[in-house]
Amino acid sequence: MKTELYFSQCTLPLLDKTFGLRAVMELSALTDWFLRSAQVELSELDRSKLSDLQELLQVNANNWNEQELSIHFIGPMFSIVKFTDPYRYNLFAQRHIEANVYDYLLKGEPDGLIASGYYEPEIPYFAFAEYKRQRDPNGDPAGQALAAMLVGQHLNPNPGPVYGCYVISREWFFMALQEKHYAISNGHNALQRLELEDILRILKALKAMIIDLTA
Repeated sequence: MKTELYFSQCTLPLLDKTFGLRAVMELSALTDWFLRSAQVELSELDRSKLSDLQELLQVNANNWNEQELSIHFIGPMFSIVKFTDPYRYNLFAQRHIEANVYDYLLKGEPDGLIASGYYEPEIPYFAFAEYKRQRDPNGDPAGQALAAMLVGQHLNPNPGPVYGCYVISREWFFMALQEKHYAISNGHNALQRLELEDILRILKALKAMIIDLTA
């Protein structure tokens, strides 16, 4: 019987030690994602929506709890991009996923998940974790996101990169997992106008990549 390991238990050091993962400074999957995002054009409507969301964040960034941050800011950011194509891929929240990863049954409910499927997630391509604080008593945001990405990697019959993100208050960090190597970007501060626009470009590029993966 395999040992059960929950996302909430996962930290980067634990995942490195248990599954032989290795953090790297550069990874082609993350580099290519950002290069693709640099080509994304934002509309005036996009910029108008970003202004409204940024104003809310400026007033509430130090006061919102995790659920409020998710409802008022993170969710609307993903909604601008519209990660839904029925029976092809969808954006899910708090859905259970699991996979046998070597000697472990790795399982949990990530805060957000973009996966193939419509009514329920099938193959995850992107996993998301959101925290108000840098550390949670039951884990850390990077570790939990990476654990969900590892499940996505093992559920996909076609080996390829898996993407992720975690948010700590105003800071967004993007991740990619390729085979046993992963990379994490520098933080993007959503209170800085140009960085907020970059966040939206990165999400729009992610949608284009998921369309390619589910073609």
